[in-house]
Amino acid sequence: MRITALETFLVAPRWLFLRIATDEGITGWGEPVVEGRAETVRAAVAELADYLVGADPLRIEHHWQVLTKGGFYRGGPVLSSAVAGIDQALWDIKGKTHGVPVHQLLGGPVRDRLRMYAWIGGDSPAHVAELAREQVEAGFTAVKMNGSAQLRPIDAPARTREIVDRVAAVREAIGEENDVAVDFHGRLSTAMSRRVLPLLEPLHPLFVEEPVLPEHARDLRRLVDSTTVPLACGERLYSRWDFRDVLTTGIAVAQPDVSHAGGISEVRRIAALAETHDVAMAPHCPLGPIALAASIQLGFAVPNFLIQEQSVGIHYNRGGEVLDYLVDTAPLRFTDGHAALLTAPGLGIEIDEAAVRHAAERGHRWRNPVWYHEDGGFAEW
Repeated sequence: MRITALETFLVAPRWLFLRIATDEGITGWGEPVVEGRAETVRAAVAELADYLVGADPLRIEHHWQVLTKGGFYRGGPVLSSAVAGIDQALWDIKGKTHGVPVHQLLGGPVRDRLRMYAWIGGDSPAHVAELAREQVEAGFTAVKMNGSAQLRPIDAPARTREIVDRVAAVREAIGEENDVAVDFHGRLSTAMSRRVLPLLEPLHPLFVEEPVLPEHARDLRRLVDSTTVPLACGERLYSRWDFRDVLTTGIAVAQPDVSHAGGISEVRRIAALAETHDVAMAPHCPLGPIALAASIQLGFAVPNFLIQEQSVGIHYNRGGEVLDYLVDTAPLRFTDGHAALLTAPGLGIEIDEAAVRHAAERGHRWRNPVWYHEDGGFAEW
């Protein structure tokens, strides 16, 4: 079997899909994208295609090594995301070739179902509480919320109180049998983190995600030592080498993204490395159906899995939804807040190629918001 072509498709709301064709008629799908930089990743895929066309698609590890190390300049989100989507598609082809889902190729499932969480929006305590209650009533046992809007490096006491009040409202709404995770997107400085995190301790969040920016990861040890709140990070780390030092800081949860961190091959290795540090896995995935299916395949095969993010109904999905690009939506529908074991070959989903091609005719130019403080200075989004 040989690879004959790689095609990429910009599809709403902000995704990039990849189709790899072979001379035996077996195709694989991947999702190589950096949100807001989809065209850049698309160009990187096209460059890597020069090596892949004519190659045996089943030599996944060999290709991963060449694609990540074959250039003098290595690493970074664009290259690792391009490789990630290619890696997903190659695993999809391999599973279809052998007639088994990817988790079987990774050693078989270690659990019967996969716990998922739902995103909630909202600004006021009453609104976030209402949205959290709706997700629990829909069967989810965990929700994730944004911790704050933009913050100054050391902000007013009122901003701290707003954060705590919103999380407290969600905790009261969902009770102690359910979980709430809080995502700060790196909007807290180390100083603000030390102020806010102890105040969240009585509310027992499942974890607090990215309290500080990844470039300040060296400060995570100080934060871990200052609070009992489990800390999570990793959506902006792209390899096991990026995670190597972070895992020694005492974080509780690693969050690599299967569409950013080198694909199924590398995220599985990151999971094994995390396990040696007693760190659980909650993979990042606010993306489309291919990335989600790849994440679920990994979740069934990873022993130290905690919970899986998914973006069905998330506020980013304007103009396209996760299930819009599937022939059969059943594999990515959840019961009682859990995903069922995927049993179809490859990634376990069938992409509606006609829908993808139609969406690609429109494409997209999604860019993340740029925020400013009241004085006009740049603020972290």
